[in-house]
Amino acid sequence: MQSFHQKLRNSWQKSGSLLCVGIDPDLERIPPELATADKAFFEFGRAIVEATAPYVCAFKPQAAHFAAVGKENELAELIEFTKTRFPHIPVILDAKRGDVGSTAKLYAREAFERYNADAVTVSPYLGKDSLEPYFAFKERGIVVLCRTSNPGSDWLQNSPDDEQPAYLRIAEQIRQWDNSEQCMLVAGATYPDELAKVRAAVGPLPLLVPGIGAQGGSVQEVLKNGLDSDGVGLVISSSRAIIFADSGPEYASSAAAAAQEAMQEINKYR
Repeated sequence: MQSFHQKLRNSWQKSGSLLCVGIDPDLERIPPELATADKAFFEFGRAIVEATAPYVCAFKPQAAHFAAVGKENELAELIEFTKTRFPHIPVILDAKRGDVGSTAKLYAREAFERYNADAVTVSPYLGKDSLEPYFAFKERGIVVLCRTSNPGSDWLQNSPDDEQPAYLRIAEQIRQWDNSEQCMLVAGATYPDELAKVRAAVGPLPLLVPGIGAQGGSVQEVLKNGLDSDGVGLVISSSRAIIFADSGPEYASSAAAAAQEAMQEINKYR
């Protein structure tokens, strides 16, 4: 089994894309005729995955969107479908887990055994020991929150009271870890200057970049500040702008068109 980093690099090369499509189903926004169907979230996600696969380097299903309405089994089924149908495309489970001890071990098992994700998002707030259970899955990726795209993140991640911003301390520490080859960091498109500092701190480690599309981050600034020395190194995530491009019966083809446009916009600045 190839490592997460290897799978990601192969996907960049095969797809020619840095785009990641987030799968965030919402009963109020999916087509009405689908909302009442059996396995509505699986069917919606499956259609989005099949339609957008030619334009992506990764998929990122959001765990809470499924769990909040009791559709965890549909999430597992969607990941299984994606990995079977498109085995070269990594699946990142967006769960943002953070805990210690036996609970952390169970969260790791949930991500990598129950859902069989290639990687999972986690919070470093409780320290490296809270991440060790994830590192035990040697071929899987650990996507660590670093400089997130939400406007309220400054008070903790980039406080003017700190001699060194917390996000930069996280980035520098991860680069020094013995198992950093399993790591990826989250650095939002809405803070391009900080994105450049994260890239400088982590060298070749890949970055997951939310914040384009609905959140308004600049694709050009992301590419300028985030590419690695090989001209890749980024997984640029967009969810709502793609999967909800159309709420009618043509939602899948509209998502495909939106994903293709996003990929082309990204590649224009590479």
